[in-house]
Amino acid sequence: MRYILPLMLLATPALAADLATGDAIRAALVGNTVTGSMAASGGYAEFYAPDGSLHAADYTGAWAVKGNKMCFTYGQDPEVCWSVAISGAQVVWMSEAGEEGHGKIKPGNPGGW
Repeated sequence: MRYILPLMLLATPALAADLATGDAIRAALVGNTVTGSMAASGGYAEFYAPDGSLHAADYTGAWAVKGNKMCFTYGQDPEVCWSVAISGAQVVWMSEAGEEGHGKIKPGNPGGW
């Protein structure tokens, strides 16, 4: 029994330690495209331009790094902000409730948006 607790602790990910800083978010995502899927809205592919605009095949929006979160505005919808876990080319969008979506970083703007 005394070995169960240490094993359980090893199996539990330390998500807060995996979250990117604002500088790391900028370095990984600005000027690049992320393709993936969000739990609430499905698939996406977005280019994050250095000027704070975001571009996709059939919509545009705006992004900003605020503290250690990446925030998005689409049309008249309210701004939404996510914590970001980045591992190599993999991105996980996190809310207080946990993982909300994921994606893969692709260099530049391969969609030409």
